[in-house]
Amino acid sequence: MSDRNGELVRRVSFDNIGAFQALVGEFSKNIKQIERSLHVSISIKGNTVAVSGDLLAGEKAERLLKQLYSLAREGYPIHPTDIDQGIRLLDNDSGARLRDLLLDTVFISAGKRPITPKTLNQKQYVQVMRNHDIVFGIGPAGTGKTYLAMAMAVAAFHKKEMRRIILARPAVEAGEKLGFLPGDLYEKVNPYLRPLYDALHDMIDFEKASRMIQRGDIEVAPLAFMRGRTLNDSFVILDEAQNTTSEQMKMFLTRLGYSSKAVITGDITQVDLPEGTKSGLVEAVEILQGIEGIAFMWFTDADVVRHPLVQDIIRAYEKRMPPGNRRVRSS
Repeated sequence: MSDRNGELVRRVSFDNIGAFQALVGEFSKNIKQIERSLHVSISIKGNTVAVSGDLLAGEKAERLLKQLYSLAREGYPIHPTDIDQGIRLLDNDSGARLRDLLLDTVFISAGKRPITPKTLNQKQYVQVMRNHDIVFGIGPAGTGKTYLAMAMAVAAFHKKEMRRIILARPAVEAGEKLGFLPGDLYEKVNPYLRPLYDALHDMIDFEKASRMIQRGDIEVAPLAFMRGRTLNDSFVILDEAQNTTSEQMKMFLTRLGYSSKAVITGDITQVDLPEGTKSGLVEAVEILQGIEGIAFMWFTDADVVRHPLVQDIIRAYEKRMPPGNRRVRSS
Protein backbone atom coordinates (compact mmCIF):
# COMPACT_ATOMS: atom_id res chain seq x y z
CA MET A 1 0.00 0.00 0.00
CA SER A 2 1.44 3.38 -0.95
CA ASP A 3 0.38 7.01 -0.76
CA ARG A 4 0.04 8.90 -4.05
CA ASN A 5 -1.49 12.37 -4.29
CA GLY A 6 -3.32 11.82 -1.03
CA GLU A 7 -4.95 8.57 -2.18
CA LEU A 8 -4.27 5.07 -0.92
CA VAL A 9 -3.15 2.66 -3.63
CA ARG A 10 -3.44 -1.12 -3.30
CA ARG A 11 -1.70 -3.42 -5.77
CA VAL A 12 -2.83 -6.99 -6.29
CA SER A 13 -1.22 -9.51 -8.66
CA PHE A 14 -2.94 -12.58 -10.15
CA ASP A 15 -0.97 -15.57 -11.45
CA ASN A 16 -3.57 -17.35 -13.60
CA ILE A 17 -3.93 -15.36 -16.84
CA GLY A 18 -7.16 -17.04 -17.97
CA ALA A 19 -8.88 -16.45 -14.64
CA PHE A 20 -7.53 -12.89 -14.55
CA GLN A 21 -9.00 -12.18 -18.00
CA ALA A 22 -12.36 -13.57 -16.84
CA LEU A 23 -12.16 -11.33 -13.77
CA VAL A 24 -11.42 -8.22 -15.86
CA GLY A 25 -14.15 -9.06 -18.40
CA GLU A 26 -14.49 -8.16 -22.05
CA PHE A 27 -13.34 -4.56 -22.64
CA SER A 28 -12.68 -4.42 -18.85
CA LYS A 29 -16.43 -4.27 -18.19
CA ASN A 30 -16.16 -5.93 -14.76
CA ILE A 31 -13.41 -3.56 -13.63
CA LYS A 32 -15.43 -0.56 -14.83
CA GLN A 33 -18.47 -1.77 -12.92
CA ILE A 34 -16.45 -2.12 -9.71
CA GLU A 35 -15.01 1.38 -10.22
CA ARG A 36 -18.50 2.89 -10.64
CA SER A 37 -20.03 1.00 -7.75
CA LEU A 38 -17.28 1.59 -5.18
CA HIS A 39 -16.05 5.00 -6.40
CA VAL A 40 -12.48 3.81 -6.83
CA SER A 41 -10.00 3.96 -9.70
CA ILE A 42 -8.48 0.69 -10.96
CA SER A 43 -5.57 0.53 -13.38
CA ILE A 44 -4.23 -2.64 -14.98
CA LYS A 45 -0.62 -3.39 -15.87
CA GLY A 46 0.10 -6.93 -16.98
CA ASN A 47 -1.47 -9.23 -14.42
CA THR A 48 -1.48 -6.60 -11.66
CA VAL A 49 -4.23 -4.17 -10.71
CA ALA A 50 -3.74 -0.99 -8.72
CA VAL A 51 -6.77 0.21 -6.74
CA SER A 52 -6.86 3.90 -5.80
CA GLY A 53 -9.44 5.30 -3.40
CA ASP A 54 -10.25 5.93 0.22
CA LEU A 55 -9.41 3.32 2.86
CA LEU A 56 -12.77 1.54 3.17
CA ALA A 57 -13.62 1.54 -0.54
CA GLY A 58 -10.13 0.35 -1.44
CA GLU A 59 -10.27 -2.50 1.08
CA LYS A 60 -13.67 -3.59 -0.20
CA ALA A 61 -12.53 -3.47 -3.83
CA GLU A 62 -9.45 -5.54 -3.01
CA ARG A 63 -11.50 -8.19 -1.18
CA LEU A 64 -14.02 -8.29 -4.00
CA LEU A 65 -11.37 -8.67 -6.70
CA LYS A 66 -9.64 -11.49 -4.82
CA GLN A 67 -12.89 -13.37 -4.23
CA LEU A 68 -14.11 -12.98 -7.82
CA TYR A 69 -10.71 -14.13 -9.09
CA SER A 70 -10.90 -17.22 -6.88
CA LEU A 71 -14.30 -18.04 -8.42
CA ALA A 72 -12.97 -17.46 -11.94
CA ARG A 73 -10.10 -19.90 -11.27
CA GLU A 74 -12.71 -22.57 -10.62
CA GLY A 75 -14.45 -21.85 -13.91
CA TYR A 76 -17.29 -19.74 -12.55
CA PRO A 77 -18.37 -17.12 -15.15
CA ILE A 78 -18.50 -13.65 -13.60
CA HIS A 79 -21.78 -11.82 -14.31
CA PRO A 80 -22.68 -8.17 -13.52
CA THR A 81 -25.19 -9.39 -10.93
CA ASP A 82 -22.39 -11.28 -9.15
CA ILE A 83 -20.46 -8.04 -8.75
CA ASP A 84 -23.51 -6.20 -7.42
CA GLN A 85 -24.32 -8.97 -4.98
CA GLY A 86 -20.68 -9.31 -3.95
CA ILE A 87 -20.54 -5.63 -3.03
CA ARG A 88 -23.84 -5.88 -1.17
CA LEU A 89 -22.63 -8.96 0.70
CA LEU A 90 -19.38 -7.28 1.74
CA ASP A 91 -21.33 -4.18 2.82
CA ASN A 92 -23.22 -6.34 5.31
CA ASP A 93 -20.30 -8.54 6.36
CA SER A 94 -16.70 -7.69 5.47
CA GLY A 95 -15.70 -11.29 6.16
CA ALA A 96 -18.37 -12.89 3.94
CA ARG A 97 -17.25 -15.40 1.31
CA LEU A 98 -18.82 -15.17 -2.15
CA ARG A 99 -17.92 -18.77 -2.95
CA ASP A 100 -20.27 -20.00 -0.21
CA LEU A 101 -23.12 -18.55 -2.27
CA LEU A 102 -22.10 -18.70 -5.88
CA LEU A 103 -20.65 -22.21 -5.90
CA ASP A 104 -23.84 -23.71 -4.44
CA THR A 105 -25.18 -24.60 -7.89
CA VAL A 106 -28.86 -25.49 -7.93
CA PHE A 107 -29.12 -26.21 -11.67
CA ILE A 108 -27.22 -25.60 -14.92
CA SER A 109 -29.51 -23.81 -17.37
CA ALA A 110 -29.90 -24.58 -21.07
CA GLY A 111 -27.39 -21.83 -21.79
CA LYS A 112 -24.83 -23.54 -19.51
CA ARG A 113 -25.30 -20.82 -16.92
CA PRO A 114 -25.15 -21.99 -13.31
CA ILE A 115 -28.20 -21.01 -11.27
CA THR A 116 -27.03 -20.24 -7.75
CA PRO A 117 -28.23 -18.25 -4.73
CA LYS A 118 -27.05 -14.64 -4.84
CA THR A 119 -27.73 -13.55 -1.26
CA LEU A 120 -27.48 -15.16 2.17
CA ASN A 121 -31.27 -15.34 2.39
CA GLN A 122 -31.44 -17.03 -0.99
CA LYS A 123 -28.86 -19.59 0.14
CA GLN A 124 -30.90 -20.27 3.26
CA TYR A 125 -34.02 -20.57 1.08
CA VAL A 126 -32.33 -23.25 -1.05
CA GLN A 127 -31.30 -25.16 2.07
CA VAL A 128 -34.80 -24.89 3.50
CA MET A 129 -36.29 -26.27 0.26
CA ARG A 130 -33.87 -29.19 0.42
CA ASN A 131 -34.87 -30.02 3.99
CA HIS A 132 -38.63 -29.34 4.14
CA ASP A 133 -41.65 -30.63 2.24
CA ILE A 134 -43.64 -27.37 2.40
CA VAL A 135 -41.86 -24.02 2.13
CA PHE A 136 -43.30 -20.51 2.01
CA GLY A 137 -41.12 -17.90 0.28
CA ILE A 138 -42.45 -14.43 1.09
CA GLY A 139 -41.05 -11.09 0.00
CA PRO A 140 -40.95 -8.38 -2.67
CA ALA A 141 -40.57 -8.82 -6.42
CA GLY A 142 -37.16 -9.72 -7.79
CA THR A 143 -35.90 -11.68 -4.79
CA GLY A 144 -35.72 -15.01 -6.66
CA LYS A 145 -38.52 -16.69 -4.73
CA THR A 146 -40.17 -18.41 -7.70
CA TYR A 147 -37.08 -18.62 -9.89
CA LEU A 148 -35.03 -20.57 -7.34
CA ALA A 149 -38.02 -22.78 -6.52
CA MET A 150 -38.36 -23.62 -10.22
CA ALA A 151 -34.63 -24.34 -10.47
CA MET A 152 -34.96 -26.72 -7.51
CA ALA A 153 -37.95 -28.39 -9.18
CA VAL A 154 -36.17 -28.86 -12.52
CA ALA A 155 -33.06 -30.18 -10.74
CA ALA A 156 -35.16 -32.67 -8.73
CA PHE A 157 -36.86 -33.87 -11.93
CA HIS A 158 -33.54 -34.38 -13.72
CA LYS A 159 -32.19 -36.33 -10.74
CA LYS A 160 -35.38 -38.46 -10.91
CA GLU A 161 -36.27 -37.42 -7.37
CA MET A 162 -39.63 -36.20 -8.66
CA ARG A 163 -41.84 -37.52 -11.45
CA ARG A 164 -43.64 -34.27 -12.24
CA ILE A 165 -43.33 -30.50 -11.93
CA ILE A 166 -46.56 -28.60 -11.37
CA LEU A 167 -46.62 -24.82 -11.61
CA ALA A 168 -49.77 -23.00 -10.53
CA ARG A 169 -51.00 -19.44 -10.18
CA PRO A 170 -54.32 -17.92 -9.12
CA ALA A 171 -55.95 -16.20 -12.11
CA VAL A 172 -56.35 -12.79 -10.51
CA GLU A 173 -55.94 -9.52 -12.43
CA ALA A 174 -53.22 -7.27 -11.02
CA GLY A 175 -55.22 -4.08 -10.85
CA GLU A 176 -56.24 -4.25 -14.50
CA LYS A 177 -59.55 -5.12 -16.14
CA LEU A 178 -58.70 -7.43 -19.01
CA GLY A 179 -62.32 -7.99 -19.98
CA PHE A 180 -63.50 -10.90 -22.07
CA LEU A 181 -60.60 -12.98 -23.40
CA PRO A 182 -61.28 -14.77 -26.70
CA GLY A 183 -60.20 -18.31 -27.53
CA ASP A 184 -60.32 -21.69 -25.82
CA LEU A 185 -59.64 -22.31 -22.12
CA TYR A 186 -55.86 -22.50 -22.63
CA GLU A 187 -55.81 -19.18 -24.47
CA LYS A 188 -57.93 -17.53 -21.76
CA VAL A 189 -55.69 -18.48 -18.85
CA ASN A 190 -52.34 -18.36 -20.64
CA PRO A 191 -51.73 -14.61 -19.96
CA TYR A 192 -51.87 -15.27 -16.21
CA LEU A 193 -49.32 -18.08 -16.50
CA ARG A 194 -46.87 -16.36 -18.85
CA PRO A 195 -44.35 -15.44 -16.09
CA LEU A 196 -44.05 -19.13 -15.16
CA TYR A 197 -43.35 -20.08 -18.76
CA ASP A 198 -40.74 -17.31 -18.99
CA ALA A 199 -38.83 -18.66 -15.99
CA LEU A 200 -39.15 -22.23 -17.26
CA HIS A 201 -37.77 -21.38 -20.71
CA ASP A 202 -34.86 -19.57 -19.06
CA MET A 203 -33.78 -22.92 -17.61
CA ILE A 204 -34.82 -25.43 -20.27
CA ASP A 205 -34.68 -24.80 -24.01
CA PHE A 206 -38.05 -24.18 -25.63
CA GLU A 207 -38.33 -27.45 -27.58
CA LYS A 208 -37.40 -29.64 -24.61
CA ALA A 209 -39.78 -27.75 -22.31
CA SER A 210 -42.57 -28.15 -24.89
CA ARG A 211 -41.99 -31.90 -25.07
CA MET A 212 -42.02 -32.16 -21.28
CA ILE A 213 -45.31 -30.25 -21.15
CA GLN A 214 -46.84 -32.45 -23.86
CA ARG A 215 -45.82 -35.60 -21.96
CA GLY A 216 -47.24 -34.22 -18.73
CA ASP A 217 -43.84 -34.08 -17.01
CA ILE A 218 -44.45 -30.36 -16.51
CA GLU A 219 -47.90 -28.90 -15.94
CA VAL A 220 -48.56 -25.17 -15.89
CA ALA A 221 -52.11 -24.47 -14.78
CA PRO A 222 -54.39 -22.05 -12.93
CA LEU A 223 -54.84 -22.84 -9.26
CA ALA A 224 -58.48 -23.84 -9.83
CA PHE A 225 -57.25 -26.90 -11.77
CA MET A 226 -55.77 -28.34 -8.57
CA ARG A 227 -59.17 -29.01 -6.96
CA GLY A 228 -59.97 -32.68 -6.33
CA ARG A 229 -56.47 -33.93 -7.16
CA THR A 230 -53.80 -35.76 -5.17
CA LEU A 231 -50.28 -34.83 -6.27
CA ASN A 232 -47.82 -37.68 -5.66
CA ASP A 233 -44.11 -37.66 -6.60
CA SER A 234 -44.45 -34.02 -7.61
CA PHE A 235 -42.64 -30.75 -7.04
CA VAL A 236 -45.46 -28.23 -6.84
CA ILE A 237 -45.00 -24.46 -6.95
CA LEU A 238 -47.77 -21.99 -6.21
CA ASP A 239 -46.79 -18.51 -7.39
CA GLU A 240 -48.45 -15.17 -6.49
CA ALA A 241 -50.00 -16.90 -3.48
CA GLN A 242 -50.97 -13.58 -1.90
CA ASN A 243 -53.87 -13.60 -4.38
CA THR A 244 -55.37 -16.84 -3.09
CA THR A 245 -58.43 -16.83 -0.88
CA SER A 246 -58.43 -18.76 2.40
CA GLU A 247 -60.38 -21.58 0.73
CA GLN A 248 -58.00 -21.77 -2.23
CA MET A 249 -54.92 -21.92 -0.02
CA LYS A 250 -56.38 -24.72 2.12
CA MET A 251 -57.40 -26.58 -1.04
CA PHE A 252 -53.90 -26.28 -2.50
CA LEU A 253 -52.06 -27.34 0.66
CA THR A 254 -54.23 -30.44 1.04
CA ARG A 255 -53.45 -31.64 -2.51
CA LEU A 256 -49.94 -32.71 -1.51
CA GLY A 257 -49.42 -36.47 -1.84
CA TYR A 258 -46.63 -38.91 -1.04
CA SER A 259 -43.01 -38.06 -1.94
CA SER A 260 -43.95 -34.52 -2.96
CA LYS A 261 -42.76 -31.02 -2.15
CA ALA A 262 -44.64 -27.73 -2.32
CA VAL A 263 -43.20 -24.23 -2.48
CA ILE A 264 -45.60 -21.31 -2.04
CA THR A 265 -44.35 -17.87 -3.06
CA GLY A 266 -45.86 -14.42 -2.78
CA ASP A 267 -45.63 -10.83 -1.61
CA ILE A 268 -48.17 -9.95 1.05
CA THR A 269 -47.79 -6.24 0.24
CA GLN A 270 -49.15 -6.82 -3.29
CA VAL A 271 -52.60 -8.36 -2.75
CA ASP A 272 -54.97 -7.92 -5.72
CA LEU A 273 -58.02 -9.56 -4.15
CA PRO A 274 -61.30 -7.63 -3.82
CA GLU A 275 -61.40 -5.30 -0.83
CA GLY A 276 -62.43 -7.15 2.32
CA THR A 277 -61.17 -10.55 1.10
CA LYS A 278 -58.41 -11.95 3.33
CA SER A 279 -55.37 -13.31 1.56
CA GLY A 280 -54.89 -17.06 1.94
CA LEU A 281 -51.15 -16.47 2.19
CA VAL A 282 -51.53 -14.03 5.08
CA GLU A 283 -53.82 -16.47 6.86
CA ALA A 284 -51.43 -19.38 6.28
CA VAL A 285 -48.63 -17.41 7.95
CA GLU A 286 -50.86 -17.00 11.00
CA ILE A 287 -52.12 -20.59 11.15
CA LEU A 288 -49.20 -22.83 10.14
CA GLN A 289 -46.36 -21.51 12.28
CA GLY A 290 -44.61 -24.22 14.29
CA ILE A 291 -45.76 -27.24 12.26
CA GLU A 292 -42.82 -29.59 11.72
CA GLY A 293 -41.98 -29.97 8.04
CA ILE A 294 -43.28 -26.50 7.11
CA ALA A 295 -40.82 -23.61 6.82
CA PHE A 296 -41.23 -19.87 6.22
CA MET A 297 -38.53 -17.89 4.46
CA TRP A 298 -38.76 -14.08 4.47
CA PHE A 299 -37.02 -11.87 1.92
CA THR A 300 -36.36 -8.12 1.96
CA ASP A 301 -35.38 -5.51 -0.60
CA ALA A 302 -31.74 -6.45 0.16
CA ASP A 303 -32.39 -9.74 -1.66
CA VAL A 304 -33.55 -8.13 -4.91
CA VAL A 305 -31.41 -9.38 -7.80
CA ARG A 306 -32.98 -7.44 -10.64
CA HIS A 307 -31.81 -4.05 -11.89
CA PRO A 308 -30.24 -2.13 -8.94
CA LEU A 309 -32.96 0.53 -9.23
CA VAL A 310 -35.60 -2.07 -8.28
CA GLN A 311 -34.31 -1.98 -4.68
CA ASP A 312 -34.69 1.79 -4.55
CA ILE A 313 -38.19 1.58 -6.04
CA ILE A 314 -39.30 -0.99 -3.44
CA ARG A 315 -37.91 1.10 -0.59
CA ALA A 316 -39.58 4.26 -1.90
CA TYR A 317 -42.98 2.58 -2.11
CA GLU A 318 -42.63 0.99 1.33
CA LYS A 319 -41.95 4.42 2.85
CA ARG A 320 -45.26 5.67 1.45
CA MET A 321 -47.21 2.60 2.52
CA PRO A 322 -49.46 2.79 5.59
CA PRO A 323 -47.77 1.00 8.56
CA GLY A 324 -50.51 -1.62 8.75
CA ASN A 325 -49.86 -2.76 5.19
CA ARG A 326 -46.12 -3.22 5.46
CA ARG A 327 -44.52 -6.61 5.44
CA VAL A 328 -45.26 -8.67 8.54
CA ARG A 329 -42.42 -10.93 9.68
CA SER A 330 -42.79 -14.31 11.26
CA SER A 331 -41.26 -14.93 14.63
